[in-house]
Amino acid sequence: MSAGVSGVATTEMTPTSPPLLRRALKNGWTWFADFRRTRPFWGALWLALGGYAVLHFASTSIGIAIAGGWSGSAGYILGGGMILFAVVAVATPQYSALCGLIGVLLALAAFIAANLGGFLVGSVLGIFGGSMIWGWGEKKPRNEQS
Repeated sequence: MSAGVSGVATTEMTPTSPPLLRRALKNGWTWFADFRRTRPFWGALWLALGGYAVLHFASTSIGIAIAGGWSGSAGYILGGGMILFAVVAVATPQYSALCGLIGVLLALAAFIAANLGGFLVGSVLGIFGGSMIWGWGEKKPRNEQS
């Protein structure tokens, strides 16, 4: 610490600060890349976005959806199921085939029951993401080359 012009103590950046930050960011990105390689990450992302689109375009308040029966609550049930199976596929990759298949079926059902599956956006994203999850095969993490 040194005294500045106004007499207030200031902290100086040490020369090691940026390399430490760069190394931490590099280690974090490497961990995330290895995590993505061992999980059906991209398929789950597309399936969850499709589920969100179905939920968003359900356009019914939750009170009416509960009282209205299947036609009112279909968007919430199917969109929420799509998001749920996307999360399950990432959390437990050994069940990815089952989660992908059910995700595709929910996206197809949303096309019929929930405003054309979020005006086609939710169903198309859900079918695409569920197919990616269904066909996913595990890859080994990359080896560190130090």
